[in-house]
Amino acid sequence: MNTKAASSLTDTVVVDSSFVIDSTSVVKDTAVQKEKGYLTERWRNPVQVPVLDTLNPISKDSLARFVRLERRRVRDSVTQELDKLPKHVYFTFDDGPLIGSSAIDSISKAKNIKINAFLVGRHANMSKRLKKDLQRYKDNTLVECYNHSYTHAGNRFNTFYSNPVSAYEDFEKNELDLELKHKIVRLPGRNIWIYDDIRRIDLKSGASTADMLYTNGYKIYGWDVEWRIHSASGKPVQSVEEIYTRIRNYMNNKSSMEPNNVVLLMHDDMFQSKKGQQLLSSLIDTIQTTTDYKFEFISDYPFRY
Repeated sequence: MNTKAASSLTDTVVVDSSFVIDSTSVVKDTAVQKEKGYLTERWRNPVQVPVLDTLNPISKDSLARFVRLERRRVRDSVTQELDKLPKHVYFTFDDGPLIGSSAIDSISKAKNIKINAFLVGRHANMSKRLKKDLQRYKDNTLVECYNHSYTHAGNRFNTFYSNPVSAYEDFEKNELDLELKHKIVRLPGRNIWIYDDIRRIDLKSGASTADMLYTNGYKIYGWDVEWRIHSASGKPVQSVEEIYTRIRNYMNNKSSMEPNNVVLLMHDDMFQSKKGQQLLSSLIDTIQTTTDYKFEFISDYPFRY
């Protein structure tokens, strides 16, 4: 853009209240940033539409090109700064306690990593063994327990969410029955996020229930990467290498819900066999030996810079 109008536009594009961006500006060094979450906000909103100069109008195409190039430039600069900062990964396990929960508990201790268990109350009451597995989770300081509903919607998700009040009561029952300490929820069958300033809905049929939960003090978390499960055998679908690569890609590309934070979804019954347990251990070993990622609790999500 070599026109006078384009030059005028570049001089007046306000990106945030702290400075005016031009063709030579760069992301401020994080050491001098006072506001927590500055880089995260810059990543989400790299450029605002400028206030146009009516005396020097430019075409929509020129404006669109400017915004596109500026967005790329700012995001490249922000990425460089975020890459210097800590990275956080969250291992989350749904549907426990189930056969496989005790192995997950043991692996967390052996590898000394934090894990996050989204629990289903009905499962805990299916047998004495599962009741004991639930207690193992609760006694392990490396495990935090959260709410995944009491009934898991009976696996009839549309029907379950068609009545938000009864769905909400199902989560409330689960919290009371399992004596959960954290008001943190993952909705069965839905990848919905509502927390702080974030609201992302994947399927509208769960939105009313999620909003009701949030209004009553709960935070709702979904996931970035899923290690899928064979419905019949309960075995993990993807290889360790594939899941590890996806986690790395989400972290490097800043394409997760929050940059520098990646949430992995798994299910307890994926690790009921020795083979499944070896795969989980291998994934943890790979992350611990090849990255500087920190394993975190969802209650601390997100870390913003």
